[in-house]
Amino acid sequence: MVIMGDGMHNFSDGLAIGAAFSSNITGGISTSVAVFCHELPHELGDFAVLLKAGMSVKQAIVYNLLSALMAYVGMLIGTAVGQYTHNVTNWIFAITAGMFLYVALVDMLPEMLHGDSEEHKRCHLGHFVLQNVGMLTGFAIMLLIAIFEDRIVFDFGF
Repeated sequence: MVIMGDGMHNFSDGLAIGAAFSSNITGGISTSVAVFCHELPHELGDFAVLLKAGMSVKQAIVYNLLSALMAYVGMLIGTAVGQYTHNVTNWIFAITAGMFLYVALVDMLPEMLHGDSEEHKRCHLGHFVLQNVGMLTGFAIMLLIAIFEDRIVFDFGF
């Protein structure tokens, strides 16, 4: 179930990235950064769940990689759909934004509030500060990209 759910989730992330790149390159890069910041802890958590379920490290890496490949499939479809039908792009963004919020509020927030580790119970204030610094850093990065999106220029020298 973890692999299948993660594969579908990665597919929708790829749709968002593909649709964003079909609109413009800066939107695609900012969406890619957002997806990366969102996916890194998610994939590490999935890896830990697979290990706890009894898989070997090699098996967990292979299955996690297979589910991550669905993002490339989604990206190809999102790019193709975004280039030919611009009105569908906004629907893709709405669906993936809803999925981001769902994962953050339903999966990650309760875990942040009710961690079961003994280490976290000793230092509530430090844990609280660390979590909020991480979230505020993510908000700040996305805000800066949104504010300066029109001024970002890539010159690859080709």
